[in-house]
Formats: sequence, structure tokens, C-alpha cells
Amino acid sequence: MQKHFDQFLNFVQVEKGLAKNTITSYGRDLIKFINSLKKKGINDLTTVSRLDIMSFLLELKEAGLSPKSSSRNLASLKAFYRFMVNEGYLEKTPVVNIESPRAWKKIPDTLTLAELETILEKPDTNTTLGLRDAAMLELLYATGLRVSELISVTLNSVNLEGGYLTTLGKGAKERIVPLGISAAIRVKEYLELSRKKLLKNIIDTNEYLFVNSFGKKMTRQGFWKILKKYGGLSGIKKRISPHIFRHSFATHLLQGGADLRSVQIMLGHADISTTQIYTQVAKERLKAIHAKFHPRP
Repeated sequence: MQKHFDQFLNFVQVEKGLAKNTITSYGRDLIKFINSLKKKGINDLTTVSRLDIMSFLLELKEAGLSPKSSSRNLASLKAFYRFMVNEGYLEKTPVVNIESPRAWKKIPDTLTLAELETILEKPDTNTTLGLRDAAMLELLYATGLRVSELISVTLNSVNLEGGYLTTLGKGAKERIVPLGISAAIRVKEYLELSRKKLLKNIIDTNEYLFVNSFGKKMTRQGFWKILKKYGGLSGIKKRISPHIFRHSFATHLLQGGADLRSVQIMLGHADISTTQIYTQVAKERLKAIHAKFHPRP
């Protein structure tokens, strides 16, 4: 293993004429890689698989290394294995089709079910505004809508009896999303007891489901203020935003056994790879539960 390592460093120094700092970086990155392999009992660089490379990059990520630094490590491995192939030590490189750590997506923050229930219970449903707020929050969690989609829901797009609504997502693509019983009940109560009062008995020409205290369409800023209010009342330390509801919606579905394709459709993601980030949240949650409760962690 050391022989190939030394040959590579000699190659980049003598034949490639790379800068001293670059060579030092190569050496540091490769030593880190070799130490990782040795811990796994791998002592021959020619037997390393693509899975070993992925495992090493994951170690770097879990150790808190930035995507930029991890990308440099990957670049060092690519250069090394390109050398190994060119020198005839390997027929092909194991560093193929591996996504640059620069493209790693941050695992989104989510709320636990208990935290969500705490927020959902904060609106005072004995008041006109409280009933509206409760309906908005329930609908947001039940559907995983973006805030722009939530405030654009129209009266005609909601089918309470059927238990679904239609919405226009990015690219003006229409999709159908189930409502759920709890959200449907809240929306029905809002329509029967609250919305007309907010319209102040004027002729209803507003096509939108949710209106503000002036009888006009709810705005993004208006809803953000409402959400911030109930986030503060809940005492939850996490940053409460419309998107954390969307993240929680997707994560809780996957944790409950929903298939990825169905969640993709409900979220309105054009590419399923965008939805796959939520599987990581579910995995991390399972790992935490295992570590906490398994008798042999």
C-alpha cells in the first residue's frame, strides 16, 4: 500500500511538477484514506471498491468535515486512482459516478409529532381568527404544501367530501393532494363559522380559501407572522417556518411506511432525488432510537 502511495507522490512532484502545497494536500488526504482502510482491515489499495470510497466520504461527513474539504479529498482519490490505472496497477478506477460532496444536501430540520401537536393546539378556536389559523396550520401539515401554494388555495380547489385538494406547484403543474380528516374538519369549521365574518358581510368576490382580517387574500408575510406567533407560544426552540411543516409532512409519511414515489407526487417534486433527502431524516431518526434504546449500542 505504501509503495503505490509513494510512487504517486513522486509522480505528481517530478513528472507533473505540481506545487508543494498541492502535493502536501494529496499526501494528507491519502494518509487519511489509508488509515480509514486499515481500520477496516483493508491493506491492499488495489482491492478497494466503490463502496469503500463512499464509506470513507461518509466518515468525513460524520466527522464534520465541510463539503468543500470532502470534495478535495475526493479529488485527491480520483487523481491517485487515475495514476493507478495509467500505470497498469488497475484496470479501472473505483472512483466512478460518485457525487461530489459539494452537492450534498443538508438534511432538513423537522418537528416531532409531539412538537407539531403542540403548535396545532395553540390557536384559540373559539375566536374567528383562531379558527382560521387552526385551519391553515392543519392544512399545511396535512398536505405538505409550500406557503405560496397554501395561500393560493381557492374555494373551488378544495373537495372536503372527497378529502382532497388540487394545487398548482412549480412550473404551474397541477397535482392532487389528500387532506386528511382532521384538516377537513378544521377547514369546514372555518368556512362555516369564520370566513364570512372575516369578509365582513360584503359580497364575496374573493376566490381564495384563506383571507386576512380585511377580507383580502392571505399574504406570505401575513402567514409568516401567524406562524411565528404560534411558534413562540409553543416554546419550541427550533426555527418554525412553513417549510419545516413540509419537511415534517414528508418525513412522518416515510417513517409511517409510505413509499417514496407517493411522497414525491404529494410534494410535487419533479425529480425523485429531491424527495430522497427525507429518507435520510428517517434513517437518522431510526439510528437515534436504536442507539438510545438498544441494550447493546
